[in-house]
Amino acid sequence: MTHTYGIIGAGRQGIAAAYDLAVRGAASRIVLADLDDAVSARAAAAIRDLAAGSNVGHESFNAAERRDATSFMAEFDVVLGAASWRLNVGLTEAAIDAGAHFVDLGGNAEVVWAQLAMDDGARAKGVCVVPDCGQVPGTGANLMAHVARSFDVAESVTLYDGGIPRSPVEPWNYQLAFSMDGLTNEYSGEGLYIVDGAPRAVPVFDPDEYELVEFEEFGTLEAFVTAGGLTTLSRTLAGQVRNLKNKTLRYPGHAAQFKAFRDMGLFEDQPIDVGGQRVSPRAVFHTLIEPQIRAGTDYDDVVINRVVGTGTIDGSEYRVTLDVVNGRPAGLPFTAMQAATGWHAAIVMHRLATGRVPPGVTEVENAIEGSEILRELEARGFRVSERREKVSGPRS
Repeated sequence: MTHTYGIIGAGRQGIAAAYDLAVRGAASRIVLADLDDAVSARAAAAIRDLAAGSNVGHESFNAAERRDATSFMAEFDVVLGAASWRLNVGLTEAAIDAGAHFVDLGGNAEVVWAQLAMDDGARAKGVCVVPDCGQVPGTGANLMAHVARSFDVAESVTLYDGGIPRSPVEPWNYQLAFSMDGLTNEYSGEGLYIVDGAPRAVPVFDPDEYELVEFEEFGTLEAFVTAGGLTTLSRTLAGQVRNLKNKTLRYPGHAAQFKAFRDMGLFEDQPIDVGGQRVSPRAVFHTLIEPQIRAGTDYDDVVINRVVGTGTIDGSEYRVTLDVVNGRPAGLPFTAMQAATGWHAAIVMHRLATGRVPPGVTEVENAIEGSEILRELEARGFRVSERREKVSGPRS
C-alpha cells in the first residue's frame, strides 16, 4: 500500500523528511508547501533529483490561514508541520477538521499542552496527532523512555544531547542548523524535570544543573538546562523514575554567552522604545546573531544523544549508557541535524500512515517504542551503542 504526504514548511527539516518519505515511506505522492512558492519549488526539485522517480510537487499558501491549511491537509494521509512551532495549535485544529493525520517538530510545552487538549476531537474524527517529533523532544524522548523501561525500578535517567560542529570556530564555536526562533525558544523559560520523584520546573541555564561531560570522540562538552526537551515525558514517566533530566550539549562557553544575551533582555518579544521607534528585542537579536552563526549547506556537524540511566534489574544495581550519534549522511546534501530531525518525523509519519498509532493526540514516547526507533536509525547509518554495567549485587 502507498501513501500520500504533505509537508508544511519547505526548509531544511522539511526537505530531509520529504527525502526519507520518498525512499522509505512507500509514498505515492509528496507535496512540499511554503509561504514562498520559489522555496517550495526548489525543495520539490531537490527531492526529485535525489530520489529518482518520486512524485514530489509543491504548493504555496499561508499556513496561518486556517481555511487554506485545512484545504491543503485534506489532500493527504499524513501531514508534517515543519514550519514555526507558533503555528502548531492552528495546524492541529486544521488537521482534525481535514481528517488528516498530523505530526510536528514541536519544542514548546504550552503548545503541546494545547494540542493534547484536542484529544477527544481527534479521536472522534479518527485522526492521529503526534507532536514533538524530530531530534529533541522526539528521538530524545524515545531513547529516554527506552532506557527507563529497561529497569525493574529506575532511579535516574538523564539525556545529554546537542548538535555541534566537528571543528568549532571562535568566537562562537557553534553553528545553527535549524530555526533561529527555535533556538531562542529553547533558551527561554524552564525545563520540566522530575526531581526526587516530583515534577519540577527548572530555569534555563540554572547554574546548579550545569556540568561538564567527557566524550572520547569530542572531548569536554558543557551540559545545561534548556526548555522543551522533556515536555510530555516528565508526565509519562511520573511515578516510574525518581530523577529525570535533559541537558543540551555545547562546546564550553556557549551557555555563558547566550545567558548573557538573555539576561540583557534580548530574547523578549514585547516591543520597546528605541529612539522613538517600537522594536522587538528578539527581532533585533535574531537579525544580528543569525548571520554570525547560521550554518551553510556544507556544514560538517554531528548530533549526539547520550542517555545515562541508573536503577535495579533483578535486584542488582545497574548503570545503562545509550549513545546514538550521527554525522552528515554520506552522499546526501543534508546536515546531521537535518537528518536527525527530519528523518525521525518521517519515521513517525510512516507509522501513522500504516495505522500503527491509534486515533487521538499521542505523546511521541508512546507513539513508537524506543527499540523500533533504534532499529530505524541504525538502518539509516546512525551509530548506536548501549553499555550495561553492574554496579552492585542484590541487596540483602
